[in-house]
Amino acid sequence: QVQLVESGGGLVQAGGSLRLSCAASGDTKCITAMSWYRQAPGTERELVATISNGGDTKYSDSVKGRFTVSRNNAQNTLSLQMGRLKPEDTAVYYCSADLTCIKPHGTEVSRDWGRGTRVTVSS
Repeated sequence: QVQLVESGGGLVQAGGSLRLSCAASGDTKCITAMSWYRQAPGTERELVATISNGGDTKYSDSVKGRFTVSRNNAQNTLSLQMGRLKPEDTAVYYCSADLTCIKPHGTEVSRDWGRGTRVTVSS
């Protein structure tokens, strides 16, 4: 189990930039990948970006070329650099961690979530 705390959300104008951060603590050695999700009012949660322990990244089509996900394994932090923001990017952004923990009794696979940070992009 890991604890995830997001930060960096706020209000920005369209075309601006924001950098979100996620601090992980706990069983961080079990983390295999970390991701950013977002959910706007009245919509389903969607995957924004993910990054594996090896540094492989994936982005949703809506943010490709504008967002960059990165991870500092030593500090157990995840970041999302958001640029050229659009009103449609307005959402609560959640940090998640995929865990695979090898225990004496077996392998435990889980996904943990932060509580989210709100991003509002005004026109």
